Amino acid sequence: MSAPDGSPVGAERSIGQLFATATTEMSALVHDEIALAKAQLRQDVKRGATSGGAFMAAGVLLLFSLPMLNFALAYGIRTWTHWNLAICFLLSFAANVLVAGVLALIGVVFAKKAKKGRGPQKVAASMKETAGVLQNAKPHPRPELPADRVPAAIEPVARSSS
Repeated sequence: MSAPDGSPVGAERSIGQLFATATTEMSALVHDEIALAKAQLRQDVKRGATSGGAFMAAGVLLLFSLPMLNFALAYGIRTWTHWNLAICFLLSFAANVLVAGVLALIGVVFAKKAKKGRGPQKVAASMKETAGVLQNAKPHPRPELPADRVPAAIEPVARSSS
């Protein structure tokens, strides 16, 4: 069995090896936190795009459907109820406003979710906390080994392929 840096388990590692391992792991941590920030930012942008799309759909629906929908609905209401044509046009307009309002509410919900998503701020705070911990970290003092207990040359151990 061997340690992550390839040295045998139980063998004394030099400060250089320990520092190299710590540097490698810190670099991997920073890369992972950057990837997390990108993923969270991508999710926030996607929510914002969904919100904008819903608002745009509401506007387009209201703009293009009003003339044809108003005429069709007004004449349909007139046919069924025999009310005054002006009242029928007002009812068809109210139906269009109701549909556009529902689409606008959907847009508001997604806009709030996009605004709440503070992914990059969370990752930045986490990175600052990690850096603060590492700056305050002090190496653990190691006792000197007596001359008779200093290990002889350690033979390398073959690494398994699994």
